[in-house]
Amino acid sequence: MTKFSRTWWGDRFIKALEAFTDEGRLQRGRSYASGGKVKSFEIEQNHITAKVKGSVNPYYGVYKEPTYNISIDITPIAKTHWSEAIQKLSSKASIVSRLLLNEVPENIEDTFSDLGLHLLPHSRKDFTTKCSCPDSANPCKHIAGVYYLVASQLDHNPFLLFELRGLSKAQLQAKLAESPLGKALSEELNAKEISLEPSTSFYTKLTKQQITQQPTPREFWLGTLRLPQTIEIPTASGVSAILIKKQGDFPAFWQKDNSFIEAMEELYKRVKTKNQNLM
Repeated sequence: MTKFSRTWWGDRFIKALEAFTDEGRLQRGRSYASGGKVKSFEIEQNHITAKVKGSVNPYYGVYKEPTYNISIDITPIAKTHWSEAIQKLSSKASIVSRLLLNEVPENIEDTFSDLGLHLLPHSRKDFTTKCSCPDSANPCKHIAGVYYLVASQLDHNPFLLFELRGLSKAQLQAKLAESPLGKALSEELNAKEISLEPSTSFYTKLTKQQITQQPTPREFWLGTLRLPQTIEIPTASGVSAILIKKQGDFPAFWQKDNSFIEAMEELYKRVKTKNQNLM
């Protein structure tokens, strides 16, 4: 059976549809999508159009292979609710950092649910669909086939989830970059690389410093400030390998089924630990 999605967000899109769509129609739609019967397919904001080749069916008076026109509109989130959602997203460093690095966090739907909103499809009311085929059921197998192709598109562009709800990737990242957390990360992402300078020594050069006051023996041996009683161990940075994460999970050059970021994280871990404690 053809697998239409390699990522969690594509799988969840399909599972969300399965929760309120007839399983039989989805299966027939899957065969339409995998059989190459979708002739054209376009997504513009929250509006999806497609042309799908139908089947000969004398029962409906169809004696030649027809082409059906499909239109799907996904209900957008209102602008006022988007403002609330972005404010909520901006308060969480882990979410802001990943969204600005072109990743969609697995728990992002929780943030929307807390506000009574949904990023993924939630019910039939989220869709307004039309198909020129004679089947009166909605969704028909032709519409269901387009659903699967939308899920496959999510692999290459997870931010399509936001666009289908009325907010483009550029608008989302611009609004997140305006928040305090977003500004801090944006400055790091846009920081210029420091040019390398040749050095004649591996050690820092010693410099003389004039002492204006003669220290007492106690200050000389113990210092003027008391040493801290406890030493805090610094935590590892939550945002590592920025250049790698900019590419996303499935960049154009990555043809494998597993995530590019996960593969590179595994490589980084092995290099860092020299393969110790790794099976």
